[in-house]
Parts: sequence; C-alpha cells; structure tokens
Amino acid sequence: MTAARWTTTYIATAALMAAILGLLVLAVPMEDGVRDWTGPLIPQGWMAWTFPVALFFWIIACLLILMTFLAIRWPEQPRIGALRIETTRGDRLFISLLGSGFISMIWMFFFGPPLWGALAICLLWAAAVFRWV
Repeated sequence: MTAARWTTTYIATAALMAAILGLLVLAVPMEDGVRDWTGPLIPQGWMAWTFPVALFFWIIACLLILMTFLAIRWPEQPRIGALRIETTRGDRLFISLLGSGFISMIWMFFFGPPLWGALAICLLWAAAVFRWV
C-alpha cells in the first residue's frame, strides 16, 4: 500500500473509534442534569455495563487495532528476552495485560479502591515487558 492509502486508513480508523467513543459518552445516563459516569448504560441489563467498563473494552479494541496495523505495516521477527521465550509485540501485549490484571487484583486485596496506584504500577509493568521481554 502507498503512504497515502496508509494515512487514509489510519484517519478512517481513528474517526471510527472516536465516533464509537462519542456514542459511549452519549449513552451515559443523566441524573439531575449531570452525567452519572458509573450508572448503567443499559437499564435493567443482564450485565453491569457502565462507562468505565465500556471504556476498558474500547481501549483493548484500540490496542488490538494498533497491534494489527503495526504487524501489517512493520512485520517483526520474534525476539528472545528476559523470560527466555520468543515473543512478538502481540505476545508482549498479552503478557502485560495479564500481569496488569493480577497487579490490579493484588492492589484491590491489600489497598482497595481507588486504583490509581495500581494503574501507575501497571504502566511501569507494561513498559518493562515491552522493553525486556
């Protein structure tokens, strides 16, 4: 593909994901003229779909799209890192997400909410995984 087509693809994908995010924001219920960010997006739904939950899955979708673009545009060879196993970018993303889940659960057990400290540790963990694993 030419550079112009890649640029068009990036812009179209970013616009689509921005539109989806906009629809999620519009779906947030209003109470007394104020958005209830933790209120259910689907009243009496079978699952607790709140904006933070939907935003989490939106971010995961964005990461998967980004990894797909990177794999197509700039293919990579697996590398051997600190774990002594061959990993690609996708493997490192999976390892960092899995580790982040455990970090967050451990944080909740010892400290409870809010999870800002866990988020900082998770970002450091992801940076370390992408650098050394």
